[in-house]
Amino acid sequence: MTAAPLAEAAPAKLNLYLHVTARRPDGYHELDSLVAFAEIGDTVTVQPGVARVALRGADLPAAGPRLVISGPFGPALMGENPAGNLVIRAAHALAARLGRDADALIALHKLLPVASGIGGGSADAAATLRALGRLWGLEANATLLYEVAAGLGADVPACVAGQSCFFGGIGEILDAAPPLPEVHAVLANPGVPVPTPAVFKARSGGFSAPARFSAAPSDAAALAALLRERSNDLTAPALTVAPAIADTLAALERGPGCLLARLSGSGATCFGLYATATEAEAAAAGIAAAEPRWWVKATRLRPTAPDAPTLPKGLTAALATGPAVPPPSVPFPDTGGWGVG
Repeated sequence: MTAAPLAEAAPAKLNLYLHVTARRPDGYHELDSLVAFAEIGDTVTVQPGVARVALRGADLPAAGPRLVISGPFGPALMGENPAGNLVIRAAHALAARLGRDADALIALHKLLPVASGIGGGSADAAATLRALGRLWGLEANATLLYEVAAGLGADVPACVAGQSCFFGGIGEILDAAPPLPEVHAVLANPGVPVPTPAVFKARSGGFSAPARFSAAPSDAAALAALLRERSNDLTAPALTVAPAIADTLAALERGPGCLLARLSGSGATCFGLYATATEAEAAAAGIAAAEPRWWVKATRLRPTAPDAPTLPKGLTAALATGPAVPPPSVPFPDTGGWGVG
């Protein structure tokens, strides 16, 4: 009997504030950020890989993951080299740590724009780690998942946690954040992919101090007031890479009920915060009508569950290019997606 597929949400990540605090000798920047997660996102589903049968004693290569991509932003990934795909890299990295083949069928339903500052690829990798961990018998929230995540990218450990938190270092230092109040949001992207390295390259000037707070804001307005005392230090360099970000921020700021408009991560997705779902939905409808080619969604920030797991400590970030993977197989159109062997 075939095991039922295991699904994990890959929610959009928002940097409510993002301070660049230092530059390390290896070129990476140290950050201080409060991240939150939205109720909108991608979905990753995993199940055991298809059985492989050796014919006439032929040697088969190690079993690897097969990836099927669907969804409105799936085509943006289909032409990429699969060796650089974070989902594939996550599967190989976790399998390597467990000393096993990375044999799994992985389906990614891509609803979030690519290279958009809301952690889409990082959230997909994190969801893959959580789902494969379940498939391969790891305990939920196992520290090993965070250790693997720390080697994949700055946002991946926080996305494994999937809960509001502060992160420091280059993303591997996670600390609990005060509970966030009920907050609704509008996400708006002008359709311009923004590579994070280009934004950091365009950055100049000094560094900001960490700006964490300990008291829980009472409501959405109080949260917005706290955030206005902080900033996203990547906004100015991102504007030089993608000037359309300025129009996106202005569109959010013009809408009634917007408590704060800000760039998330390195962009180009911007977000507006609202006190109610009605205000957020009305704002999203207005922006979408005025800019039909933009990606615009109303959503809500996910609250931190009272029984949320404790965040890991002492992770070491050793970012790498990831293990080599076999070359891709040909597309298999019967799935409606793309196969990576």
